[in-house]
Amino acid sequence: MLLLLMYFVTLTAYSQSEIDTIWKGAIDVIGTKIGFTVKFVTASGVTRATMDIPEQSAMGIELNKVSFKNPKVHFELPSSNGIAEFEGLYYGDSIGGTFLQGGIAGRFSLVKGELKTEQTITDPSTLTYNAEEISFSNDGNTFSGTLTYPKTGENFPAVVMITGSGAQNRDEEIFGFKIFGIIADHLTKNGIAVLRYDDRGTGKSKGKTVSESTTEDFAGDVGAAVDFLKTRPEIDAGKIGLFGHSEGGVVGPLTASKRSDIAFLVLMAGTGVKGVDIIKEQSKLIMKAENATDNDVEGYVMMIDMIYETLKKEGNINELESQLEQNVKDSYDKMSAEEKKAIKDKDAWVKETVSSTILQFNNKWMKFFLSYDPVPALTKIKVPVLVLFGEKDLQVPPKQSQKFIEDALRSGGNNDFLVKVFPNANHLFQEAGTGSPNEYAQLPKAFVPGFLDDISEWILQKVK
Repeated sequence: MLLLLMYFVTLTAYSQSEIDTIWKGAIDVIGTKIGFTVKFVTASGVTRATMDIPEQSAMGIELNKVSFKNPKVHFELPSSNGIAEFEGLYYGDSIGGTFLQGGIAGRFSLVKGELKTEQTITDPSTLTYNAEEISFSNDGNTFSGTLTYPKTGENFPAVVMITGSGAQNRDEEIFGFKIFGIIADHLTKNGIAVLRYDDRGTGKSKGKTVSESTTEDFAGDVGAAVDFLKTRPEIDAGKIGLFGHSEGGVVGPLTASKRSDIAFLVLMAGTGVKGVDIIKEQSKLIMKAENATDNDVEGYVMMIDMIYETLKKEGNINELESQLEQNVKDSYDKMSAEEKKAIKDKDAWVKETVSSTILQFNNKWMKFFLSYDPVPALTKIKVPVLVLFGEKDLQVPPKQSQKFIEDALRSGGNNDFLVKVFPNANHLFQEAGTGSPNEYAQLPKAFVPGFLDDISEWILQKVK
């Protein structure tokens, strides 16, 4: 099917005292599953809810019209694709039902309770290190973050954490998995100061939204974070490194290529090819993991190429509307009878699918990301680099990027780098089954064995 990245249905959930907790699950729309979590909170008789949808980098979404009259549950999520309406029944430990958005019908299911957390951030009341709320500015944006450093000692090495694509908070929290929070906790306990901050326009940070900005803009933000660290008496200004995850693994080298004061780089699932190539490859792998047909995969990749070529020539993506509509109609014709049955209104479905596709690709961030090649910046990196990949990562598959990163570093004369591919690890470096993003919510909120120790040991070795 043509829906994986092109069409996204948003969700919502509801609660009263019986359902005030975190629920995890997925929606099933025409054979495609999208994972999500919902948190219900009731106060003064009013139930509110928020939702996280990591695959779309959508976190903490406020839901509307939340209602619960046991056993009926109703919630709605407004989005650019139209309101997604959910009608479900509460069964005590689960909630299940139907949803409808833009002429498409599907089902959703939620299971009560948080997953077992194997790795956590130390309780703030029992911290063995300092944790300080800080702020800094860049390009009209004000950033809010947390600086952690040991309580005793001085001249600490430090890292600036750089999140992946989408609007992320300082912990890079995905399905309750506080990726950067846990890494920062571990590094600080091992004598390394850490600065992590909410992305521009996210959390407590103020300014432009992520979609209004580019990867190059984010590099400027990171540079401002480094400048801030250099003003701190606790930090050794000559031992400040950058730690980037996913797109952050592209932002890090771009930042370092323009400065002479970066001591080292850690690239966690960083990319070595253009964004358009990453999107095409991850689309193929994820769609195949979700049992999409070869025709569906081929059709989606052709659509990406068509959009990319138009944007590269500075054309108007809206001019592709009629062609995109024909592609979506062709996709519909190839669907099974069961899949077609889920689409209540074909014309509405076609229009919503095309509209969401144009919206997804027609923004400042995407236009830059599709064309940006990380290789030139990597060739300028002369400092030690730790390159980390997950063997089962379908979002940044190591087989696609590893060689390009290695070749780029070597071509620039840098042989001080180490590449580690963690067996069975996904894009979040959890131990995974297939590696599909649909698994993220179901997996323990923990990194694969050895991941944290390998990072801290490498950094400490390089900053001796």
